[in-house]
Amino acid sequence: MARLLEALKTTILVADGAMGTLLYAHGLETCHEAYNLTHPDEIVAIHRAYIEAGADIIQTNTYGAKRHRLKAYGYEDKTREINHQAVTLAKQAATSETFVLGTIGASRGQRQCDLTLDEIVAETLEQASYLLETGQLDGLLLETYYDLEELLAVLDKLRPLTDLPLITNLSLIEAGVLENGKPLVEAFSQLVMAGADVVGLNCHLGPYHMIKSLKQVPLFAQSYLSVYPNASLLSLEGDGDKSHYHFSKNADYFEYSSKLFVEEGVRLIGGCCGTTPDHIRALKRGIKGLKPLERKIVTPLISEEELIKVVSQGETIVDRVKKDITVIAELDPPKSLDIDKFIEAAKALDQKDIAAITLADNSLAKTRICNVSLASLLKDELETPFLLHLACRDHNLIGLQSRLMGMDVLGFDNVLAITGDPSKMGDFPGATSVYDVTSFKLLSLIQQLNQGKGYSGASLKKATRFTAAAAFNPNVRNLSRSGKMIEKKIVAGADYFITQPIFNPELIDEMALVTKDYDTPFFVGIMPITSYNNAVFLHNEVPGIQLSQQFLEKLEQVKDDKALCQQVALAESKRLIDKALEHYKGIYLITPFMRYDLTLELIDYIEEKKKLLGIQIGA
Repeated sequence: MARLLEALKTTILVADGAMGTLLYAHGLETCHEAYNLTHPDEIVAIHRAYIEAGADIIQTNTYGAKRHRLKAYGYEDKTREINHQAVTLAKQAATSETFVLGTIGASRGQRQCDLTLDEIVAETLEQASYLLETGQLDGLLLETYYDLEELLAVLDKLRPLTDLPLITNLSLIEAGVLENGKPLVEAFSQLVMAGADVVGLNCHLGPYHMIKSLKQVPLFAQSYLSVYPNASLLSLEGDGDKSHYHFSKNADYFEYSSKLFVEEGVRLIGGCCGTTPDHIRALKRGIKGLKPLERKIVTPLISEEELIKVVSQGETIVDRVKKDITVIAELDPPKSLDIDKFIEAAKALDQKDIAAITLADNSLAKTRICNVSLASLLKDELETPFLLHLACRDHNLIGLQSRLMGMDVLGFDNVLAITGDPSKMGDFPGATSVYDVTSFKLLSLIQQLNQGKGYSGASLKKATRFTAAAAFNPNVRNLSRSGKMIEKKIVAGADYFITQPIFNPELIDEMALVTKDYDTPFFVGIMPITSYNNAVFLHNEVPGIQLSQQFLEKLEQVKDDKALCQQVALAESKRLIDKALEHYKGIYLITPFMRYDLTLELIDYIEEKKKLLGIQIGA
């Protein structure tokens, strides 16, 4: 058996604390892993400080030493050298009694990772191979994994490559549950079955919530438990440009907490963000004389009272479109506080038999009245449900979940998840585009809320009942390649698709070939042209939009006669509707410039088509 696992059989071991915290304190704030090459003495000094404080185990300075992370600093060609040097420095600092772990950090985290899972696994294995080929390690530490799928995928490929102990540390946002709501005990069980020698927690949470989380976890016959808590919650100090974040100086609290960790069966205790040699010294004092726990009583984290309520839902937009031709109509919220015309338009649309009135969320990054506020203002006056767009551009993860929870409380159950146009396109090009997530992750969040769980995995004690739409843009250079994107959005949780406006009948035929194998409904976007100038602008200045040359020539011939020009434009919209109804039952009417009279006429046209189609079917 490996020396480290042999020691854990009978001993509680103390690991080191944060590397980054001390590097920051030394004024080193860029690529920490590159300091293995540029500031080796600093790295060795930090390792030695932890060993002198009592650490039995230290980890290499390689948390972010994967190729894609190093690329951000221009060090991707030094990936091997950085990992090798990190091991050399750790061994230089270590005593004969010190265990050295090669550290590998997660790729998926709180922010979006552009790599595919296969790419993540490949880069992780590359880093692991560089660490392992030194032949000087006592194990590998895989840490700060918020995403269990990533960790299991890595473990599946890494376990056959080495007999060294593998320590796998997950990170939680909420005590006891992963982001997807999976209980911690289930996640640990999967990791144990996949070959992890030690399973545990690190980062984000402090001792209190880690202890709470571990109360539900039993002792595993095949694996040991570890914890690397943060020093505390972050605190903001100072004002303006002089403000900075810091952790509490609470080393004595770690001495107290170490005893509680041992009572939960933990055998490996270290520190994460904000911890220093003082914290490690306190841990060493705290475990003095303690023996590893052999038996444990498990306390379930979730009580019977916290079971999620599921609220039944009536007929949805998806139910309706699967049965019959269905129309949804969009109104853009006003740019000013004069909302009389908007209310007039909404009430007029409400008189028609449509499935929903959709309200955009600052489309094209143009500032408009909040769509949830307008829907709230009118919900008691209208019978037609609202379908509210939600853009990732304007809301961080906190705001997205808060907005969705608020929509549920107000009874708005239809949402279109969109990434959103970049801020630089709109009124305030200097404004920040948030993009904590894209529409894919937003769709997943919506489905998680429908299971009664928030983004952190915590119970909401009631399931939402959202029907989630996804956007589909057929106005792309190679539409035939769009199938993969459609599949990804369906997997993420899209119940149906709403397309960008289409101005070419041939494009609808082409789209039908791409979408024919999917049961998920599509609503084809139709936006009536308001004038010849409007058509010229769309054709020449809006990326991806192409009007037929024949249509443009017709409009040009009557461009000076507004009424006749409008008549030609509406005839074209009806031709597009005819083409769409050859393949789809869903029509998405986009009202231009609050010209709801055009939308009303197209709704009436579709109603006549429905009657005609009904007669033909009956005959």
